[in-house]
Amino acid sequence: MPNTSEFLLSIAIPTYNRADFLKINLDHLVKEMRNVAPGLVEIIVSDNGSSDHTPQVVEAAIREGLAVRYIRNVQDIGSDANIAQCFNEAKGKYVQIMGDDDLYLKDKLAELLNVLKENDYGVVCMKSYGYEKDYVQEFPGGGGEVIDYSDTSSYLFKIGALISFISACVINKEVQAATDANQFCGTNLVQVNLVIQAIISKPHNAFIGRYMLACKRNNSGGYDFSEVFVERIFRILDSFRPKGLSENAIKAFGKKMLISYYPFNLLRQRLSRAGDLKAAYRRFHERFGGSPLFYIWVAPILKLPRPLAILWAWVTVLLGRILTGDLRRGIHFAINRLKG
Repeated sequence: MPNTSEFLLSIAIPTYNRADFLKINLDHLVKEMRNVAPGLVEIIVSDNGSSDHTPQVVEAAIREGLAVRYIRNVQDIGSDANIAQCFNEAKGKYVQIMGDDDLYLKDKLAELLNVLKENDYGVVCMKSYGYEKDYVQEFPGGGGEVIDYSDTSSYLFKIGALISFISACVINKEVQAATDANQFCGTNLVQVNLVIQAIISKPHNAFIGRYMLACKRNNSGGYDFSEVFVERIFRILDSFRPKGLSENAIKAFGKKMLISYYPFNLLRQRLSRAGDLKAAYRRFHERFGGSPLFYIWVAPILKLPRPLAILWAWVTVLLGRILTGDLRRGIHFAINRLKG
């Protein structure tokens, strides 16, 4: 398919009443774009009818030289629809739907563009870390390479829950140019549909193994964790079976989630005494009831008395970090929490 896109990359930022976070994001983009050749990157802000000073923040960024295409909805159309609008409006070959509270690290946008120029990828997934106060002080350190994947199962195991993180996944739009992202609204996971479609549409996908983004921790919510990240996310994956997503790929993704994603989030749930444990167990059991890993690794966090559940959760979180090579980030996070 010939490249008929106007830009190599569209960075589309959905926002709603978070002007102060958006300002930090756009201030970083002003600096990052100084190292980018004109015409390569499009910046979109999709404002979901904010009542705060979001318009003034965008105007200030434009005065600083950032070419922003500002879309302001007359009223709040919902977060899903605003994310879908970002994708539909983008004119780039690749689209990054970027959280308004997430940041590029210094010179990383230019690095991403170099990766996008090297190959015709379905998805390029970027390594990121969470921060609470100071993204520079809380940087975990370390390096990493760009890894090219031609096997979907290996790629889904590698990126795991990052398929649900809008900022991390740069999506090839040309392979789904006729797609109206609004059809995926109502799931809290509009972007996952777009990511999976792009992954299976191209023979190559990539993971950038060095940190590219800093993401504000605990700055979203309002949903049931197990409903969205067990029930809904696998319903989406299952829907792509007729389009070529294999059983092995879905199982690889599930294994990664069980090992390294679910334990930490269930630990948070047990610590805060939040959520319906019975409903959560039912959803997990319906999905993973045939997996010994579920019964050994995750089920005890849901079923054991709270003190034992929390202890076991910490064990699985630590072992999960070790098994997935993510121990350094976990240790760095713990140290910063103790300092704070």
